[in-house]
Amino acid sequence: MTVFVDTSAFLAILDGQDKNAAAAQILWTRLVEGDEVVVTSSYALVESFALIQNRMGLSAVRDFQDKIVPMLDIEWVGLSLHQAALSAMLTANRRQLSLVDCVSFETCRRNGIDTVFAFDQHFIEQGFTCLRP
Repeated sequence: MTVFVDTSAFLAILDGQDKNAAAAQILWTRLVEGDEVVVTSSYALVESFALIQNRMGLSAVRDFQDKIVPMLDIEWVGLSLHQAALSAMLTANRRQLSLVDCVSFETCRRNGIDTVFAFDQHFIEQGFTCLRP
């Protein structure tokens, strides 16, 4: 199975104070010990690096880069994906729906991924299945 991992999951994995930390640890362990292909987008990585640095500091960024990023298949966002996601965001006309969210949805759709590791309800609204412990 292929699973897309969202920024919300990365933050919960790294931040023990996150309300989803316990669930995130269980799910991450299950993913890395299983046969799943774990995918994210380059935009989700940029968002994750920025939020991790802001909330937890550079040592957490190093942990993320050294321990988590090497396990990921990264879908690099090109012009076509960026434009499709931007169009979707503008069409949705919802302030709380970000470009990174729309890139994530489009990445999943283009790669036939229907299961995500996320604590962001937008994925459920878009018809994806979110992993739960």
